[in-house]
Amino acid sequence: MKYTCFFILYLFFSNFIFPQVYLFTSEENGKVVENRILIDNDYFVQTSFLSNPPKFIKTVGGFYTKEGELIKVDLEFNSNFSNDSIKSITINNQNRWVKISKPKKLLQGKWLMAGRVTSDGEQRRDLTRSRKTMKFLIDGYFQWIAFDTSSFRFSGSGGGEYDAIQGKYKEKISYFSRDNNKVGIELIFDYQLQGFDWYHKGLSSKGDPFHEIWTRRISQD
Repeated sequence: MKYTCFFILYLFFSNFIFPQVYLFTSEENGKVVENRILIDNDYFVQTSFLSNPPKFIKTVGGFYTKEGELIKVDLEFNSNFSNDSIKSITINNQNRWVKISKPKKLLQGKWLMAGRVTSDGEQRRDLTRSRKTMKFLIDGYFQWIAFDTSSFRFSGSGGGEYDAIQGKYKEKISYFSRDNNKVGIELIFDYQLQGFDWYHKGLSSKGDPFHEIWTRRISQD
């Protein structure tokens, strides 16, 4: 019997080794707050937002370690840092989380903005600098975050659901820190993979054309 119990516990906690998306709700001023969690084998992001009416509240994220039932996150970004100065968090209430992962899709993983394609050719960024824009894609959900790991300056974030098929990448926005009015819109882009790079072309949420280069994030750079 004890071996059966151990096996069940192992399966529960080993779930966090694999990419997953979770949701739990809380309450703020009489409104139901959705807390969406994206987690893979080493990175954690939690974002709080309202769906009706749409309102972005907060996002935090960074590399994590597990100690028993605890998840300890060394934050790379905290959208509320200017108010609370928090650089790390510890989580011990995973029993509230409800798994909402969809089937695994193409492009899954962490990506850093690596540059743009212009009329003059590719303009690449220095990916070792502290200022980063990252896109995190897991099980049909995405989130992008612009942040600085040195100053903890937060520049913006947005997320929702995504799909990628036959060279087309589609996003449906669930929350957007810069403009709550963008929630619900769908954006469709052309994409192409070349080695570790993802070439991403289309129109921004403002309708501006762009041609971006993203590259896989494979270390704590």
